[in-house]
Parts: sequence; C-alpha cells; structure tokens
Amino acid sequence: MRTTGKLDYLEMPATGASLDSAKAFYSRAFGWSFVDYGPTYAAFDEGLEGGFQADPAEAPAKPLPVLYSEDIEATMRIVADAGGTIVRPIFSFPGGRRFHFTDPAGNELAVWGA
Repeated sequence: MRTTGKLDYLEMPATGASLDSAKAFYSRAFGWSFVDYGPTYAAFDEGLEGGFQADPAEAPAKPLPVLYSEDIEATMRIVADAGGTIVRPIFSFPGGRRFHFTDPAGNELAVWGA
C-alpha cells in the first residue's frame, strides 16, 4: 500500500552510458529484468521500483529518490513550508504527476501522485 512520504521509486540517469549498456550490466550483475517504455526509459522492480532515463532532457543528474503522495498539491505546500525548495513545480508524466524539490542539504527528490 502506498503511503504519503514513503520512498516509492528510484530514477537513475543512463545518459553517460547507453540505456542498453546499463540494462545489460544490471541484468548480468544482479539478474534484474526490465520493461521498456519507449526508446529512452526502462523500468525495473527489484525490491524497490525504479527506472533508467536515457533522454538527456529528462534524466536526473544523479539518482533521484521519488516519494509518493496521496495529495500532491498538499504535499508540495508542506515541503515548501518545511524549508524545501521547489525546483520543478507539478507536471504530468506517463505515470501521473510529480514535482521536484531540494532539501536543506541540497539533495534533489521528487514526489509523485495521481
């Protein structure tokens, strides 16, 4: 069951190496399997769901922890009120909607919801 604030997904860039190379590595090293969502995204479900983003315009600079929210608008307000900096306001993506923020230590995270 998804709960607001719980780590739900991990998105990782695959722009430095090709997406196929990243998939081959994790498959060979750890037995991971992937579901492709177009030519620039491959998802995995290996205890924690996640995916590799190969589109340079969309790929995070480093691994991006993604939290879940039952009410994304309320969570964005709470994050800002708590001292987080919204770096990408709510936007739509194929799985729903999300926003990105940085915490006071400079770490970038995202929150997604329907």
